[in-house]
Amino acid sequence: MGDVPEPWSTDRFELGEGLRWVGDDLLMVDILSGRLLRLDPRRPGPARELRRLQVPLGAAAPFAGPPGRYIAAAGTGVALLGEGTDWIGQPEEGAATPMRMNDGCCDPSGRFWAGSMAYDATPGAGSLYRTDPDRTLTRVLGGYTVPNGPAFTPDGTRMYLADSHAGRIDTCEIGPGGDVRDLRCFTEADGGAPDGMQVDSAGYLWVAVWGAGRVHRYAPDATLDRVLELPAVQPTSVCVVGEAEPTLFVTSATVGLSAPGPYDGAVFAVPVDVPAPPARAFGDDS
Repeated sequence: MGDVPEPWSTDRFELGEGLRWVGDDLLMVDILSGRLLRLDPRRPGPARELRRLQVPLGAAAPFAGPPGRYIAAAGTGVALLGEGTDWIGQPEEGAATPMRMNDGCCDPSGRFWAGSMAYDATPGAGSLYRTDPDRTLTRVLGGYTVPNGPAFTPDGTRMYLADSHAGRIDTCEIGPGGDVRDLRCFTEADGGAPDGMQVDSAGYLWVAVWGAGRVHRYAPDATLDRVLELPAVQPTSVCVVGEAEPTLFVTSATVGLSAPGPYDGAVFAVPVDVPAPPARAFGDDS
């Protein structure tokens, strides 16, 4: 992994995030523009727009059943995206400071977990929410500033959650009903902010490190196993696609950069040696 990664297309995203492997597609969002996008992970090329919302789109996950439906962390809450937008709940609507939803994904039990943050990154204003398959929306954790991830082990018994503002990754056990147990610090990212994450099939944690131009891979005991250097300052999310010849995809962002470089905001692809499970669907506990 010593070669410099090349961009997958000419696309440059303001705040590209939320990479997810779904069927034959690689999904992602451009948060501030409210766009859900599709990339072809088999051949380089531009992203295709699947949905455009009138609010920021923090993350999306597939909905169990016929393709083309998604659950999304959007605006101030969680919604189902089909032919229209069906809001499950908007718990951050009317908050004391303007809020938006950020990163999120489904666990192996089909529950959707997503974080919220203040637009001005007010310390401790963010929360982590869990949406169960019966569409019950629950606030699980508070006190985070910029929650990112979460990411789950393949068996769903452990979760990782970053607070990018604090430069910290937490971990906890997840009970059968989705309860959080033994929350503690897993590690701190040296010289950058941990952002989007994924656990591969070996149980190792891949982390995009915002501001450092790197991706880290951590062993389950928090040992730093691998570092991938990128020609973009602000990596935002990671996703391993494929079984026989797995490829790590990485998004990045231009937002906040006064003079973005030629590769800032690009999506990168790098061959790796360990696969990872595809994205879990909402409501699917198979």
